[in-house]
Amino acid sequence: MIKYNELESIKTFCDIIADMIPEGIMFLNIKEREVVWKKATKKFDMDIFYVGSKIPNDSIACHAMSEDKIVTEKIPRSLYGRRLITIAIPVGNESGKINGCFSAVFPKLHPVAAAFEDFAPILADMFHEGAFIYMTDLEKVAYRQPSEKFDMPSISIGYEIKDTDIAFKAIKSKQPQFIEIDASKYGEPVLVVNHPLYDEDNGTEVVATLGFITPKKVAFQLREISENVENGLTDISKAIEQLAVSASEIHTNEQQLNSNIEEIITLSEEINEVSTFIKKVANETKMLGLNASIEAARAGEAGKGFSVVASEIRKLSEQSISTVPRIKKLTDDIKMKVTEVSEKSKDSLASSQEQASATEEITASVQEITARSEELSKVSKLI
Repeated sequence: MIKYNELESIKTFCDIIADMIPEGIMFLNIKEREVVWKKATKKFDMDIFYVGSKIPNDSIACHAMSEDKIVTEKIPRSLYGRRLITIAIPVGNESGKINGCFSAVFPKLHPVAAAFEDFAPILADMFHEGAFIYMTDLEKVAYRQPSEKFDMPSISIGYEIKDTDIAFKAIKSKQPQFIEIDASKYGEPVLVVNHPLYDEDNGTEVVATLGFITPKKVAFQLREISENVENGLTDISKAIEQLAVSASEIHTNEQQLNSNIEEIITLSEEINEVSTFIKKVANETKMLGLNASIEAARAGEAGKGFSVVASEIRKLSEQSISTVPRIKKLTDDIKMKVTEVSEKSKDSLASSQEQASATEEITASVQEITARSEELSKVSKLI
């Protein structure tokens, strides 16, 4: 119990230490059920308590007075909109009669909230592109910390949480939430992460959230580039596959052409053999014609008709003999041209083989680049 003659000293002491308490504090002197003195800090005040205001009958101060003992109570958020810790000490006269109370009211902050102003400025500037860190209670944003490189002006202290906000989802699900948002909402792509914070006493009730927002411009650019590269490589790969099919067909056609040319060379050689045979037959026919002329001459007048026939046979054999060199020259020319074509065909065949091999190597390289592009896309999602 505090005696009346001690109150002024206690008030003076409270005036001195109040602003030294980091989270803030509010002191109340209550007589009967009326507030007769109040000391609040800039960081913490409750407008419902003022000099002249009445306190409820079921308040902690009334309990302390009625029970004549110091009472400490944790007040849930549902009562005053925020969690509090209240200490009430009975006040009485020299005879021990209790008719007042001296109370100290503290905001009950989550340990993360208590340390926010210490760690948030350091942490926000540790990100390469900057970061925005914020804390919410169950209804609104209570703390915010931008970095030098990045800020979210639309998220101010007192901003009321909407059911579309990630903080709302973290509170309802009691699970960390991650979401990537494109530039349409905040003007640039961002990654938003929000973690629920639990009551430090029971560990099951969510009392606040801690959120991080980081710009993802570089990551989105990397992802866009990797997707464009991947799409381009896919198109190139399809074109190369078609080229490979064409190269295979060309190679097959060249093989068939080379085979046909070899057959033509063989036929040319056979024609030369036929020409040689014709020349041989013509020579023999000429000899037969000559022999026939001789026999016709021996026969005298009776052999004149046969002599004419023999003469014509010799003429035909001589014409055949004279034609054979021309046939041979033509076949030799054909053979020479075909040989040239055959050489070129072999060169084309070798080139088509090299083209097919090169196409396979290019396809393998494109597949490797595509795989690297997919890895780049995965990395960009982790940045």
